[in-house]
Amino acid sequence: MFFEERVAELTRKMLRKKLYVVLSKPAVAPDKLQPFLAAHLEYMIGLEKRGHVFASGPLADGAGPPTGAGLTVLRARDLNEARALAEGDPFFVNGLRTFELKEWTVMEGTLGLRVNLSDQSIDVT
Repeated sequence: MFFEERVAELTRKMLRKKLYVVLSKPAVAPDKLQPFLAAHLEYMIGLEKRGHVFASGPLADGAGPPTGAGLTVLRARDLNEARALAEGDPFFVNGLRTFELKEWTVMEGTLGLRVNLSDQSIDVT
């Protein structure tokens, strides 16, 4: 019983924010993605402007050129909405990427934001 109480105490104030992680990987050679890159970026920027994208970007293994894989963290009502958003990506629509979708409960972490008024720059840490 002590352990359960301790866990309850430690997690009581945690965020418990539901987000959705999209792990995408190319279904074709990475160079085949290039003609659709602008459409993909436009789609992702549109999702960002509508408040759906928490963070997104390419993944690398550090061993060479980009692999065409990516990771996106979405804000969505539920898993169905997150899936619909991921399926709307031109890379997926055109059969160039597949993805795995996971619900993620954010419990702990930090987010830093520094706004410099003198030059209107922003630094996220």
